[in-house]
Amino acid sequence: MTPTCTICELHAESTFKIEGMDCREEVAMLERRFKNLVGLEAFSVDVIGQRLHVKYDAAKLSASTIAGAVADTGMRAWLEHEEPIAGAERQTRIRQMLVLTSGGALGAGFLAQLAHLPPALAIGCFVVSLAAAASVTTRKAVTAIRVGAIDINVLMLIAAAGAVILGEWSEAATVVFLFAGAQALEARTLDRARTAIRALMDLTPAEALVRDVDGERHVDVDQIAPGTVIVIKPGEKIPLDGQVVAGDSAVNQAPVTGESLPIDKAPGDDVFAGTINGRGALDVRVTRVRRDTTLARIIHLVERAQAQRAPAQALVERFARIYTPGVIALAATMAVVPPLALGLPWHTWLYRGLVLLVVSCPCALVISTPVSIVAALAAAARKGVLIKGGAHLERASRVRCVAFDKTGTLTHGAPEVVEVVALDGFVSASVIGLAASVEQRSEHPIAQAICEHAASARISASPADAVTALSGRGAEGRVNGSRVLLGSHRLFEERRLCSAAIHERLDAVSAAGRTAVLVARDGQAIGIIAVADRAREAGKDTVDLLRRHGVQNVAMLTGDSYATAKAIAAQLGVDDVRAELLPEDKVAAVEELQRRFGSVAMVGDGVNDAPALATADVGIAMGAAGSDAVLETADVALMADELLKIPYTLRLSRATVRNIKANLAISIVMKTAFVVAAIAGVATLWMAVVADTGASIIVIANALRLLRAD
Repeated sequence: MTPTCTICELHAESTFKIEGMDCREEVAMLERRFKNLVGLEAFSVDVIGQRLHVKYDAAKLSASTIAGAVADTGMRAWLEHEEPIAGAERQTRIRQMLVLTSGGALGAGFLAQLAHLPPALAIGCFVVSLAAAASVTTRKAVTAIRVGAIDINVLMLIAAAGAVILGEWSEAATVVFLFAGAQALEARTLDRARTAIRALMDLTPAEALVRDVDGERHVDVDQIAPGTVIVIKPGEKIPLDGQVVAGDSAVNQAPVTGESLPIDKAPGDDVFAGTINGRGALDVRVTRVRRDTTLARIIHLVERAQAQRAPAQALVERFARIYTPGVIALAATMAVVPPLALGLPWHTWLYRGLVLLVVSCPCALVISTPVSIVAALAAAARKGVLIKGGAHLERASRVRCVAFDKTGTLTHGAPEVVEVVALDGFVSASVIGLAASVEQRSEHPIAQAICEHAASARISASPADAVTALSGRGAEGRVNGSRVLLGSHRLFEERRLCSAAIHERLDAVSAAGRTAVLVARDGQAIGIIAVADRAREAGKDTVDLLRRHGVQNVAMLTGDSYATAKAIAAQLGVDDVRAELLPEDKVAAVEELQRRFGSVAMVGDGVNDAPALATADVGIAMGAAGSDAVLETADVALMADELLKIPYTLRLSRATVRNIKANLAISIVMKTAFVVAAIAGVATLWMAVVADTGASIIVIANALRLLRAD
């Protein structure tokens, strides 16, 4: 739905892909150029994703005009859904050739000096080196000047020109070559961070084997509509979301959900694009086109998340706006004031001013946060954890209390028979067999649990006649001529079938947090079936890992009875149990935990726990694969029901924050050191270039380590 705008005649929003946008300096040029665009309402920029989102009045401004304004800044833009503009690879090859030429000429110049050849020969080599490398930078510098911006390209050319005026030909050539080479290396390293998310799309094949009335044929996946039946051979990747209509196989869903073990699929089960079929062939009816598959939506949401600025990033960008003009002003002052006021040598102080100009670019500082965020988001997506932005990632790092819903989160969410108590000489098999006979047509979860237990124990259920459901209490029927009754303690009290021995057994079952189903035959109680929602196998390990990662309190918030909740909590080692809660009670519990511990994460199924998830600092929804609502609303969505992804998420968030702090420290320390060194006259121009662009490469490389985080 198009947003309503009270200002625009015809409100429109467009997202552009931008080629050549790698730093805050290019964003500053866009801001200056866009000031003169009539009809522009607002725009936001994602440097790492190289995207530009624009809100504008389509009656006054067109997408082509916006693309033209971007072109005025020396970059190229096209609408995201259109084919990319060709020529990028050719420009990259030309730039590489110019950098190599510059390096060769620079080396020749230094060799000429070492061999004591005529100075003119060495200077000639330096001029060739300078010209080749400067051609890479000059176009960007001219564009920046045309839009009234002073970026690193302008500062670098000023520094090189100043070195030439001072007669430092080798210094000028070295500076420009190192800058051009380092920029090429920086762009290559930064592109690795960008492709971390784009690589997820490569998980799906480009073609699918379609089966219809004409037989089988390969078709481009973009041409396949919902309802089409496709054939997935053993070992192949599944190209589109769909439902199995024939065949049985185990499917590796790790690329989408992060699940460690393959999942058995049979007719009626859903499968996701990007997952890998096992040893059996499957016929799948397509349910979603390629752009709407679960994997495509994950990629879209991660890309949208990376565009959202984290609090640390916003703070750094505000600092950068002060830092750059401040250092430029300091450079101008240092170049002019000492010679004029103190009569010191112009050559020395002009040179120091030029060194300061080079280190005034805050690119490494500005990029240190977003590149870490992007790497972490990509790493999490590969593990089946969808984090909805840098702000949520930062908040997760501060979590000191994790509150869990019980049913379906800490437990499997379905009752199971956990114990059968036979009475008065009867055996467990006959108790279960009679109960399953009466319950085999019932849809009640407890009835299904009894029938499943009988099937797994290979206990046959005889046909039952005259079966009657006793609403809220149980059921009765006739099995092989005997009247069989099963139900609650209340029902057996009403029928006067209880005894002191039964009460004693029931007390033990209730104390363990289990639900008791009593069974009677021909008016005699013959057994008790204990049913419970079993705790997840990874529950205790999850709680232990959370404590190891600095979580002070693990709480359980459930609407179930206190006895049941306490029994599950005792198995898992949960600190705080709050039972018999309504949705509003869970919200109040989360607020109380926030007052006690600070930042709280709430883990639930994303539907009935929605109010509590929204109240918590970080809402984590489990089992989000295929659920549009959960994918859109949760702060963090776990694609599979794997509890161990929760400590992984907190561990990754804390590693990311540490990475950001390390990157900021590297950037600030290197910048500060070279500002001091420039003022003291210790640093040279080429050292300043290495420090400036080297810092950018270091912070990017450091952030990329998060892609390998476990």
